[in-house]
Amino acid sequence: MQLRFASYNIHKAIGLDRRRDPERILSVLREIDADVVALQEVDRRLGRRATALPLGMILEHTQYRPVPLAMKPDSIGWHGNALLVKREIEIVDAAPVPLPVLEPRGAIRASLSVNGRNICVVGMHLDLSGLRRRQQIQTILSHIGGLDRECPSVLLGDFNEWARVGGCFGEFGSKWQVLSPGPSFHTRRPVARLDRVIASRDWQVEATGVHHSALSARGSDHLPVWANLVLPMNRGIVYLTKQEE
Repeated sequence: MQLRFASYNIHKAIGLDRRRDPERILSVLREIDADVVALQEVDRRLGRRATALPLGMILEHTQYRPVPLAMKPDSIGWHGNALLVKREIEIVDAAPVPLPVLEPRGAIRASLSVNGRNICVVGMHLDLSGLRRRQQIQTILSHIGGLDRECPSVLLGDFNEWARVGGCFGEFGSKWQVLSPGPSFHTRRPVARLDRVIASRDWQVEATGVHHSALSARGSDHLPVWANLVLPMNRGIVYLTKQEE
């Protein structure tokens, strides 16, 4: 089973031209065509903190539906984080993951079923200052470890970590693969690998990359990143052909 995962900090849908253009963001998502997308900075900062990507536009113009996590009536996520999944993917369960913070930050977790296989996905936007990132990752790993059953997991988002190796990524042990799709910030001149994908060892990594198109080059201050991951068949299960049966 192959799935494409993507992460995109949409900067409240405000592009480099200083225009708020949710349709442009949705067009970028259609270009990437991921099965699961983690979004950051989805909510506006002021007023009712409404989503910058109206739910009606998502449902009408894409194949996605948001994982239901709205803690506020006008939001599609929590603390600016949202998860979008293609409509054929079953949402089994979802929950916010409260993080230790010095500033408004958060993570969200969804348990999904794809072709009968259970997977866990966490989208996040970590501490900008760096004083809490390690603790935040520890909290997320503890949350996953506390689930009823272990399953293949993917963690993705804006880690705000400028170090290519080490830093907060040192919190991931041998059970995890820390993937670096490439420089994604700042869009004008990408030099920092702030946006990452972390996969449990259950997954085989087929390819990773940064999506740099005409639209994504001006849609936000971050470029989207993606990873194609393959989940092998369960060991010990033998599939017979009709002839063998």
